[in-house]
Amino acid sequence: MDEQKKLYQRKKQDPSLKLFVVLSKAYRSVSDQVADDIRKKGLNTTDFGVLELLYHQGNQSLQKIGDKILLASGSITYVVNKLESKGYINRIPDESDRRITYASITEKGEALLNDIFPAHWKQIETIMNGLTEEEKLQAIQLLKKLGTYADQLK
Repeated sequence: MDEQKKLYQRKKQDPSLKLFVVLSKAYRSVSDQVADDIRKKGLNTTDFGVLELLYHQGNQSLQKIGDKILLASGSITYVVNKLESKGYINRIPDESDRRITYASITEKGEALLNDIFPAHWKQIETIMNGLTEEEKLQAIQLLKKLGTYADQLK
C-alpha cells in the first residue's frame, strides 16, 4: 500500500475528523430547526439575536452587538435600521463620546419577545429532546471544553 493510502486509512480511523463532521451536521440540523421557528414568527435569526440580546442584557453599544452576534459593522447598521424602523429598538447616542451609539429595546420589542419567546423556548426544548437531561449536561461540558481548547490555539 502506498503512503497516500496509508495516510488516508489512518485519517479514516481518527475520531477527530469524524467528530468535526458529526458536530457540523448536528449544528446545522439544530440551527436550521431554530431558524425555521424564528422565521415563522416574522423575524430572521439576526434580528431575533439582537432583540434577545437587548431584552436579556439591556442597552448595548452597536459595536458590542456586532461582537456578540458576530456581525460586521455595516451589517449591524442595516439590522439596527430595520429593527428601529419597525419600532422594536431605539438608538441612544453616548453623551460623552459621539462615536458610540447604543441600542435599546422598546416596549414594542419587549412585547414581541414576551409574545414569541415562550413558544420559541419550547421549540428548542423539543429539538433538544434527542438527548436525556444527563446527556445534555455532558454535551455542555464537553463542548465547552472543546471550545475553550480551540480558543487557546489562536
